[in-house]
Amino acid sequence: MSKALAQKLRISLPDRDGMDDDQQRVYSQIVDGRRGKLVGPLRAALHVPRLAEQWSKLGESLRFGTRLPPRLSELAVLMTARFWNSEVEWSIHRTIAQAAGLDDAIIDAIRDGSAPILTDPLDREIYSFVSQLLNTTNVTDAAYDQVLARWGEGGVVELTALVGYYGMVALTLNVHGIPLPNSVEEHLKTREIHPPKAPSFLPGLTD
Repeated sequence: MSKALAQKLRISLPDRDGMDDDQQRVYSQIVDGRRGKLVGPLRAALHVPRLAEQWSKLGESLRFGTRLPPRLSELAVLMTARFWNSEVEWSIHRTIAQAAGLDDAIIDAIRDGSAPILTDPLDREIYSFVSQLLNTTNVTDAAYDQVLARWGEGGVVELTALVGYYGMVALTLNVHGIPLPNSVEEHLKTREIHPPKAPSFLPGLTD
């Protein structure tokens, strides 16, 4: 472990050779599944194999199995990552969002804490819902009804769960100091700790 890594990392990361039987079983499930590798918060969660197992299943369902197209899911994930100042979550999902077709100008605006220029109604609806949910812990009837009308009741449930799940991911990464994978470049470049109940602000859209 490098000196720089040791200054950030607060938890041991299970090594394949040192895993017990339950950890080995869950590890194999994860790397043989859609994820293909063990990264991010699951590296910490593997200390509790039953938690890591269910965590991985929930994450796969929300990342790969919702009715939202990847571009919109990743918009919600990046907003959540920026809200919680999670460098690892942001830097990994920035690349995924770009591959899904999310415009760099939108990504950069969220990174910088500015209101993005959104011309696509689908983007605006997701942004409004997620920014309200993160900033106020709830959404207006108008924001709710827009998502409901387009994606149905299941879509509203999935979007809310997506934000909640990636909030859990972000907080786990932050509190344990989980490092970026070696192949991932740092983009957010912030690890400041905000006062309680005062995380990064996501500006509302202007008409």
